[in-house]
Amino acid sequence: MTPTDLLPASPSRAAARRALVAGSAGNLVEWYEFGVYGCFATVLASRFFTPPGTGTGSADHAEALVATYASFALAFFFRPVGALLFGRLGDRLGRRTTLVLVIGLMTLATTLIGLLPTRADIGAAAPWLLTLLRALQGISAGGEFGGAVALMTEAAPPGRRGLYGAWQSFTVALGLLAGAGTAAALAAVLPAAALHAWGWRIPFLLALPLGLAVLWLRTSLEEPPGPPPGHPGAPPPVGGPPAARADAGEPPRRGETARAVVLGIGRIMGWSAAGYTFLVVLPSYLHATLGASLRDALLATALANLGFAATILPAGLLSDRIGRRPVMLAGALGVVVLALPLLDVLRAPGTPAHLRAAAVLAAGALVGLLAGPGPAMLAEMFPRRVRCTALGLSYALANAVFSGCAGLVVTALTARTGDTAVPAHYAAGACALSALALSTLRGTDHREPLR
Repeated sequence: MTPTDLLPASPSRAAARRALVAGSAGNLVEWYEFGVYGCFATVLASRFFTPPGTGTGSADHAEALVATYASFALAFFFRPVGALLFGRLGDRLGRRTTLVLVIGLMTLATTLIGLLPTRADIGAAAPWLLTLLRALQGISAGGEFGGAVALMTEAAPPGRRGLYGAWQSFTVALGLLAGAGTAAALAAVLPAAALHAWGWRIPFLLALPLGLAVLWLRTSLEEPPGPPPGHPGAPPPVGGPPAARADAGEPPRRGETARAVVLGIGRIMGWSAAGYTFLVVLPSYLHATLGASLRDALLATALANLGFAATILPAGLLSDRIGRRPVMLAGALGVVVLALPLLDVLRAPGTPAHLRAAAVLAAGALVGLLAGPGPAMLAEMFPRRVRCTALGLSYALANAVFSGCAGLVVTALTARTGDTAVPAHYAAGACALSALALSTLRGTDHREPLR
């Protein structure tokens, strides 16, 4: 056996493209729904978490909005459970099987939210049912990222891992943009009363045909080829004597993997915090805190997501040429320096519309510099035998703490302190810590083969 016999087989261009499409399409469905939930947080608060008969402007409305974001955060805290469950399935049974299961679960839960009776219909059971469905979505989403990123980066041609991984983030941006765009369109064409009564259900129900299309794509997907037995990246045989398992590859080092997961969380915490602050929490913040109309708030969010989407693929491609570290550090430090000035533009009365648009576009673009190289950076941190589990867990834990809590933290701290600059401080602080972790990246990781 020659050294080249131990290298994993290279997928064909057609197989690589199929893996790219099937792996990234599920993220669009997932983040479309998360974007819709964030855009309609104030509506969901009134329909599910506000007791019937509560007067407008009551303190109960603020509490209901906090409860809505708590439900939002709870789904993120179930993501590590999904990352562990589906990650282990992906590492042992294959990427395709896992990705089929997670998109089926996500589609079911999202559709049921669109059919869910409100608090006025069934009383206190309504918020509990909504929270249960959010938990199921969290479990599904936790398995989605690890399987999809592993699939796409392992199928990527040489020198294109950053670009292929960036498609995961790009379809996240498309999903958020689709969610914000759908919400903005409904707010534009429906009277406010109709939007609050039944119009909010439409975006959730649209997840059903989207999910079925992704399910069809994934059931026809070929499993990407892995390293042959004996290669260090090959998974050990299930069962058999310990010697045979040891011969199959380097034995797992749990402590080393755990340390890498913690470092991975540090490297993407800024991406998680700034992404949700600027791209998901923004509409409810502008609407409830700064007094913007719901229509203007949704339009601002759509523009932020447009700026996010525009920079992701170029950032991933650039990271294939100059490395992950300089591109991601530019994004993190950009948020640290510009978060407060950009928010000041939005807060200042009489700011021209074109400057407000430029501010939200710039905020989204900075997050794109982090999100473009981020998936490939995580994939390069872990060997194949634990890649689905470890990178999925890193991403899920970072999102649970710094994304899922963004709305809750920003809303609660703003209400308690009266400081409307809380979102900028939150995003900048997380990115400052993330920049420290990103500075430990090696400049040559993007050129080396996956382990």
